[in-house]
Formats: sequence, structure tokens, C-alpha cells
Amino acid sequence: MLLSSVAAFCCCCVILLLLRRLPRVLMAPTEKPFFRIAYSLYTKTRLGYLFYKRQLKKARERYPHGHSSTQAIVFSGVKVVPIPVLSDNYSYLIIDTTSSLAAVVDPSDPLAVQAHLEREGVTLEAILCTHKHWDHSGGNKALKRLYKSCRVYGSSYDDIPELTHALSDREQLSVGRIQLQAYFTPGHTVGHMIYVLDGKSGDGPDCLFSGDLLFLAGCGRMFEGSAETMLTSLDTAASLNDSTLLWPGHEYAADNLTFAAVVEPENAVRDKKCQWVLHRRLEKKSTCPSTIGEEKEYNPFLRTHCRDLHQALDLQRGANEDWNHFRARVLEEVRKRKDLFKER
Repeated sequence: MLLSSVAAFCCCCVILLLLRRLPRVLMAPTEKPFFRIAYSLYTKTRLGYLFYKRQLKKARERYPHGHSSTQAIVFSGVKVVPIPVLSDNYSYLIIDTTSSLAAVVDPSDPLAVQAHLEREGVTLEAILCTHKHWDHSGGNKALKRLYKSCRVYGSSYDDIPELTHALSDREQLSVGRIQLQAYFTPGHTVGHMIYVLDGKSGDGPDCLFSGDLLFLAGCGRMFEGSAETMLTSLDTAASLNDSTLLWPGHEYAADNLTFAAVVEPENAVRDKKCQWVLHRRLEKKSTCPSTIGEEKEYNPFLRTHCRDLHQALDLQRGANEDWNHFRARVLEEVRKRKDLFKER
């Protein structure tokens, strides 16, 4: 009995060490054995949830007021409130100011979300979950307990906590007078989804809540999909109106733009954006939102069609190679280089 207990204890210690390394492990898929073990533990066992809780506690202690200062935007009848959570995540409140009903995107920290709900004086009607990872879905259960009639949206392909409404590609949903559309965008996970707020709901711009599909100057890792799958998902985002505001799941802008300068050095638009971002980050200010139009100018993951990028990567299209197959090769190469760049 003692021997088995000691063995179990040792096994847990090893697992916890792996989970402690998880952010670094997940960012280095070349370490395949560690990557597969740690990722499986994080996504498929309670140990992943315990690791998330540990990270949540540390972040609350380190950033009692959030990792970045943010600014809400308001247009007729709609308010979007970014909520900085964990060490670099963002959740978002989408508020119908007429009915005082709200949805929250990816509620990592239920206490932070609840504090903003109370501050705004609104009722939570829906949780819009982009994917299953705990840093995006960890607060679902606690908020559902507080708001029992709250609907939880997401993909049935991902194991979304407390899911009540499984969505299909391009399905529409509403919160008060606010109209949104969900898009199926696998690649980061098998069931990743993004949500687009119809700007006509409040006579303003469309808003993309992209989770871990698309960041300012970056994209998510391809944990559960091929480059071809991820390319299709990124093309979905790129097909939105150029004026669409991009609200990503993480504050990665400075690192992403630094990397973009490495893979595509001759890009004046990117250089200007980078200066602005670095100044913002020195003051711990959020860099969100950008726009889809901006991202097409400097985000290498949306520029797989650009000859300048092909030349910088020293990649050439085969004589009979399908165009999208070649673009997927470009995406895979950019992602591979990013995976090895400063571990993010």
C-alpha cells in the first residue's frame, strides 16, 4: 500500500512538473514526447484544470487590476468591454445597452467577469466560448452557477464546459438586440469558433472575437489541425470587411510584430504599427483592437499569398502545385519559425 502510494505521488510530481512547463512545452512542438503528454494532460484530464486554477491564482496576485489597461468602445446601443485576465488573456463583455443584457466571450476569470457585470449593471445572458482550453473556458461553470438561465455557446467538437447550445458554421444568435454570427474555424483546436458582431446592431463597425485563431500580427498554434485546415480558417477571418475590429484572445502584439519583422523585414506599415505597440506596452496599455484591413498589411499569417513573404522565406511554388497547397506550405513554414521564436 505504501509503495503504491509513493509511486502515485511520484507520478503526480512528474505530471505537475510537465504542467508547470506547459506554456513552454506547448510552444515548442519540436519536443514531441513532452508536447503530446502535456497537451493531453491539459486538455483531457482534471490536472489541466488544476494547472489553470494555479495560474489563475498567480495572475490575480500579480495583476490585481489586470495585466493591461483597456478602453471600452461604445456605439449606438452596443458596448464592448475588454477584460484583461490571467497573464495575457482577454475576455470581452458585449452589452446591449438598451436591455442591459450581456454576453461574455471566453470568461477565463469568473470573478473578473462578475466584477465587470456588476460595474456595468447588466445581466449575463450568454457565454460565447471560442474553444475548450481552460484559459478560455475555465470560468464557464462558476458563471453558469450564478446565472442559471445563461446560455453557453460553442462547438460540439470541443469539450466546452457547461455547453448548452452547440453551434454550426455560420449560425446566427442574438443577445437582446445584438446580432452575432458564429464561424467554424478549426486548426488551433478541432472545434474552434469565432464570433462576429454585426455592426448594424448598433450602427457601428463589425467586431470579430477571434479567440486563438487570429491575434494582432499573429495566429494560434496548430495544435489539432493541419496547415491546410488552419489556412481555410484564417481565410474565413480575412474574408470579413476590412473595417472589422479585431478583438483577440491574447495580448501578444509586441512579440508578434517583432517576429513579423524577421520574416518580412521590408514592411513600412508593420514598422509604424510596431512603434505604436511598443509605446503602448511600455505603459501597460492594451493594443486591442486592430482591424482586418490592418492585419492584411503586416500579419504574416494573413500574407501567405504575398510574393515578398515567399522570397523572404526562400519558398517557391512548384510547377504544378495547387495555389492553396503552396499557401499552406508558406503558412506551415511561418508557423514553424514562430514556434521557435521566443517560445510563443
